[in-house]
Amino acid sequence: MIAIEGIDGSGKSTLVRALARRLRRRGWSVARRHEPADPSLGVLAQRAGVLDPWTAGVYFTIDRFAARRALARDLARHDVVIADRSFYSTLAYQGSALPPLDRHRLERLQRLATVPPDRVVLLDLEPADALRRVGGRAGRRGPLERRRRLERARREYRRLASRGRWIVLDARASPSDLARTLTERLVPGLPPPSGPRRPGARRRS
Repeated sequence: MIAIEGIDGSGKSTLVRALARRLRRRGWSVARRHEPADPSLGVLAQRAGVLDPWTAGVYFTIDRFAARRALARDLARHDVVIADRSFYSTLAYQGSALPPLDRHRLERLQRLATVPPDRVVLLDLEPADALRRVGGRAGRRGPLERRRRLERARREYRRLASRGRWIVLDARASPSDLARTLTERLVPGLPPPSGPRRPGARRRS
């Protein structure tokens, strides 16, 4: 399982699609996943997050727990699962707004609720660049509040990356360059493609 992480606007979805295409061309069976799996829980989390990061983090945790069986099925049926976000997103956004004790509690909940990724890729981007990319997606937050939130999340992402030996890529590079660089770094550590799926197995994307 490969998780693609980064602040809003860093290009996660674009990289997930490009990486999946490249790995499939090389023979791997690939499934793509996106968080939150249940959009209604995502809406509740976003609403709560304005004033209550703990409750928002719990909503995202519930979403991961509910999606765990489907994730396990994808991992059993495919060589590679590429996820657009993982529980590290909750730690970066909601966890970074909590005091240390609650932050540790939230991290323990994540590891109980879902399957941790085998590799994590961070698309690192300055919040100012991210805000130019996302444009009008600020929602209920004002520009200054939005920027501070992204700065806090980016700091936490970078801290997590240094602790976990993640692959860190400069998100200012072109999508094709990012996909090529990441493929070259990931392929040596992947198991050989498993070949055709067993009869009746469905491929998800």
